[in-house]
Amino acid sequence: MRLKFPILTVLLSVLSVYGFAPIQQTSGGIVTLLNRENQPASQITDGDSIQIQVTLPQPVTQTEKINFSLDGALPVGSCAIASEGTSCITDPFLSLGWYWDANGTPHDTRTIQAVVDDGEIAAQSNPIRIFPRPVVMVHGFISNSDAWKFYLGADGFLADLNLAGFAIGDGQVPGKLETGSLLNPVGRTNTIKENAEILGEYISGVKQKTGAEMVDLVVHSMGGMISRYYIDRVMRERDVAQLIMLGSPMGGSDCSVLPAALGFYLPASIEIRESYMTGVFNQQITRRHGIEFFDLGGTAINEAFKSPCTDIPNDTVVSFGSINAIKLQSAQINVLHNDLTFSDETFQDYVKPLLQRPADAFLSAPDPAPVPQAESSLQFTRVYTGHVDAGGSIALTINIDPNVNVAGFALYDTSRSMTTVVRGASGNIIELDPQTNGFIRIDDPTSLFYLGYGFENPKPGPWNITLQASESTPSSGADFAISVYFVGGATLVAESSTLTPQVNETVEFTADLSLGGLSLEIQDAKAVIQGQDGNIETLSFPTGRQISTSWTPHEPGVYAVDIIVTGSAPDGSVIERTGFLAIEVQPNPGKALTLFNVLLVIVVALVILAAIVFFLFNAVRLFRRATKIK
Repeated sequence: MRLKFPILTVLLSVLSVYGFAPIQQTSGGIVTLLNRENQPASQITDGDSIQIQVTLPQPVTQTEKINFSLDGALPVGSCAIASEGTSCITDPFLSLGWYWDANGTPHDTRTIQAVVDDGEIAAQSNPIRIFPRPVVMVHGFISNSDAWKFYLGADGFLADLNLAGFAIGDGQVPGKLETGSLLNPVGRTNTIKENAEILGEYISGVKQKTGAEMVDLVVHSMGGMISRYYIDRVMRERDVAQLIMLGSPMGGSDCSVLPAALGFYLPASIEIRESYMTGVFNQQITRRHGIEFFDLGGTAINEAFKSPCTDIPNDTVVSFGSINAIKLQSAQINVLHNDLTFSDETFQDYVKPLLQRPADAFLSAPDPAPVPQAESSLQFTRVYTGHVDAGGSIALTINIDPNVNVAGFALYDTSRSMTTVVRGASGNIIELDPQTNGFIRIDDPTSLFYLGYGFENPKPGPWNITLQASESTPSSGADFAISVYFVGGATLVAESSTLTPQVNETVEFTADLSLGGLSLEIQDAKAVIQGQDGNIETLSFPTGRQISTSWTPHEPGVYAVDIIVTGSAPDGSVIERTGFLAIEVQPNPGKALTLFNVLLVIVVALVILAAIVFFLFNAVRLFRRATKIK
């Protein structure tokens, strides 16, 4: 260090020549940690915005670079003292990871050393108290704060790490999401945007209560979309250290078409569908403000016939492909979707190591470019809906066309009580079991389906599905929705001229049904358009090949558009397919402009009127004065 201490410098040099290691010591300097208000601080919370200042007792003879490190080991910043100066200060930076070391060991005190290029310690701070960041948890679709009960409390996952946990909606601070209520399935949910604004209020409350400037977000399922919107559009200044997602469908999940078909949980059930996430949300919500995104995907289901309503591998409703629909750091685990927040394995192997990341593990994540929509390998028939009375049953016919390799069935039953009988095209009853047909039953009422099963190389022709009420079916009966997807066979390409039209902008829908690369004749086609208020509008297509129809939206909002077609294969067999689109109609800026213009005209008119009154008033006053003079 080039200070004006020549005798000390010479002495250290002599010791070095004779084989003695120079003693690392401070030269009487002072290291001061400054908080966001530029005030000296003796304690911070991990992630706070800070600066480090060093002040030496004597001026340096030339520009001197000072490197700062935590406990003499981990570099955390630098600054340069100008020639003849005694002090310098770092630029502001985030103290992310200061509470943890590389082994996941907490450090509630730290010291900061100021070291010059030759390794001499120029100064060292007093011990600084470090508090860990709080963790904010965000639940998903048709859920609430109870999803995080294994994380909270004295015996919760977070207690072992000495971390304060806050689950939105738990009442610790104000804020409660509306992602759907089992008690009122036809009630309106919030949009992702509305929930993101509530999340912002909750995070503000946590920061105020704890004094922290930064939180970790640990989220499940739809909570990931809500958190992404918060980060992109609501967050004014970065206050999220990292986004840790569990089963968040970055590419959506078409399993959500089941409750949406019954008009349940709108508009959330529309915003989850694949078309909305890939075609609308991911194209707009891209800003990250340097925050790293992590997403853990369940991959318990790896065989297509065992997957009821989405691509494999998946956790029953979210595919690993959907997890990776945007650029992020992903991992997989053999856990089902609704178990991700309860699983000890999920916490110990995935969440915990991320919460314990040290300072040198935090990297600034750039904003990625929007990812083009990826085509799914699944082709859906229409969604069959209806009502089964107590003690009753209902029979459905589902046509399976030739060359279908896999047929996957998913039943959404509001009562979770019905049984199903399946007769193949041969007319024989097929006994369903987990190994042969991937039969799965999910009793969790928040799940997007109740029963699932599938078939490899199913016999072409009409299949009969009979839904029967059981003894546990309510006396009022139960509503149901069934979706069926195929791998192989005919392909429907259903498209919209735009997924983000403005009010009163004409949208063109097109449909092309093909088999083996040959376009097929479509005998019947319609577009069923469902708004977020549940209202339904149906448009008819003309018959023929590569058909189209148009629609003009008159109100902004999210709309589900199901393009349902029926055609026939060359052998005369019936083919049914549905394309599930989602459209977000934008408010017409022309209306806002017109209103602005009207207001502007009114203001200008008032100003002119005031000027005229002022002029007349003064004219009258001058006239009266002139009259008195005469």
